Amino acid sequence: CISLFLQLLVGSEDFDIRVFKEDEIVAEMSETETVTALSPMYGSRFGYALSNGTVGVYDKTARYWRIKSKNHAMSIHAFDLNSDGVCELITGWSNGKVDARSDRTGEVIFKDNFASSIAGVVEGDYRMDGSTQLICCSVDGEVRGYLPGGEEMKGNLMDTSAEQDLIRELSQKKQNLLLELRNYEENAKAEQNTQLKEADGQRGVIPANTQLQTSLSVNLGSDSQSAHVELCISTTNDTIIRAVLIFAEGIFEGESHVVHPSLQNLSGCVRVPLTPPKDVPVDLHIKAFVGYRNSTQFHVFELTRQLPRFSMYALSSPDSATEPLSFVNCTMNERPQRIVMWLNQSFLLPEDAEFQSAPFQVCFTSLRNAGQLFIKIKSGGEVDEHHSVNQRLTADMAEHSNLIRSMLVQAEDARLLGDMKNMKKRYIELYDLNRDLINQYKIRCNNHTELLNNLKAVNQAIQRAGRLRVGKPKTQVITACRDAIRSNNFNVLFRIMRVGTASS
Repeated sequence: CISLFLQLLVGSEDFDIRVFKEDEIVAEMSETETVTALSPMYGSRFGYALSNGTVGVYDKTARYWRIKSKNHAMSIHAFDLNSDGVCELITGWSNGKVDARSDRTGEVIFKDNFASSIAGVVEGDYRMDGSTQLICCSVDGEVRGYLPGGEEMKGNLMDTSAEQDLIRELSQKKQNLLLELRNYEENAKAEQNTQLKEADGQRGVIPANTQLQTSLSVNLGSDSQSAHVELCISTTNDTIIRAVLIFAEGIFEGESHVVHPSLQNLSGCVRVPLTPPKDVPVDLHIKAFVGYRNSTQFHVFELTRQLPRFSMYALSSPDSATEPLSFVNCTMNERPQRIVMWLNQSFLLPEDAEFQSAPFQVCFTSLRNAGQLFIKIKSGGEVDEHHSVNQRLTADMAEHSNLIRSMLVQAEDARLLGDMKNMKKRYIELYDLNRDLINQYKIRCNNHTELLNNLKAVNQAIQRAGRLRVGKPKTQVITACRDAIRSNNFNVLFRIMRVGTASS
C-alpha cells in the first residue's frame, strides 16, 4: 500500500485497489488478478502490477494504460530516467529484463537485461557523490546503477521520434496491403479452377442476411460439470461457426478464451460456459469466424454482450428453498415496477418469468455455493402515491386553464386589430395546449382508476382483518384502521391488522 495526497492506496488479494481517506473508502477499482505492487508517480498517477504479468498506470480512479507480459513483474518503481521532469515506470521482470515506460503512453523508452530474475528496483546515492541513481539487483547478486540521462544510457534509449512512429505505421500498412493482395490472387485462381458454388464456399462467401445471435442462460450443471452461466452463439442459417474468441476481464485466465471445435463437431451453434468469480457486470467482446465446412476463408463477426451483475444466481421456487435466517429490511421510494425492471437487468431470468403486482417474493440460488437469496417486496404507499399524482395533475390542469383564457384573449385582440400572423400563432399554441390537456385528462382518468382499485384492495384487507374478530373488537379494528389511513400512518395500519391495536 502507498500514501498518495493524504490518501491511502491498498492493493488486495480480491483483485481490488482501494483508496482510503482516514478510515473511509472513497474509491475502489477492480482489476483482473491479485495486486502485487503499487508505486506513486507524478501528480495523481500511480503504477501498479498484478500477479498475471500486468503492469500499468492509473490517473486517480481512471486507468491510463496497461500492458501484459508472459513474465511476472518482480518490482516496480517510479524514477525520472530520461531527465524530462516526469517519472517513468521502471519494472523488473522475472526473466531478468528491466524496462522503463512512459507514464503517458506506456511505450518502452529504455531496457536492459540481467542474467537472472530481478530481485528489486530502488533508487539512492550508491556512489556517494551527491547524485541519485536507479539501482537494480538480481537474485544472483548482480547490481547495476543507472544515472538519469547519463552518457552510458544513450545507446539503450529508444528512439520515440515522430519519424520512427510514422515509419512503423507505414510498414504495418504495407504488410496488410500485401496480405490483402495475396488473398485476392488466391481467390482469382480458385474461381478459375473450381465451380462457382465451390469457390464461393472456399472463399467464405455467405448469404448477405447472415446474422450472429447470442443468448445467456443459467445451467445448473450435471455430475460431470458444475453449475455455470452458458453463453450460446448461433447463426441464423445453415452456415457454421469455425471458431470463437471472447475477451472479458476477470473471467478467463489471460482475459481471453478461444473455442475451436473439431471438424466433426462443426455446427451453427457454439456454447461457452462462464463462471465469473465476482458479482460485477462484465462486457463480453465476441469475435466469431463464420462460413461453410469447405471454406478456407471466413467472415469475422464482432459484437458485445454484457453479463449481468448477478448472473451466478438461478431463479428457484420459494416452496422448495430454505429461507435464510439473516435478513435486511429497508424502505425505498420506488414503485414495484421499477424493482421488477432492476431484477430483469441484474439477473438472468427465464423468458416466461412474470411478477405480479406487489406484494410478491422471489428466490434465487447461488451457483457458487448453493446459498439462498430471498427478495420480498411489500407495497405500502401506492394509495398515497396515486393521491399525490392526482393532486399534481389537477393543479397542472388548473394552470393550463388559466393560460388558455389568456391566449384566447390575445388571439381575439389580434383578430380585431387585423394582425393575422399573431392570431394564427396564438391559435396554434391554443391547439397544442388543448392537446396536452386532453392527454393529461387521460392520464388522470387512468390514475383515478388505479386509485379506486387500490382503495378497494385496502378496504377489502381491512374487512378481512375485521372478520377475524367478533363483536366490539371487530368494530374497533375497522375504526382504527380507517383512522390510520386518514393520518397516512401505514406502519400503524399493518400493526392493527396483525394484533388488533395500534400500541406495541
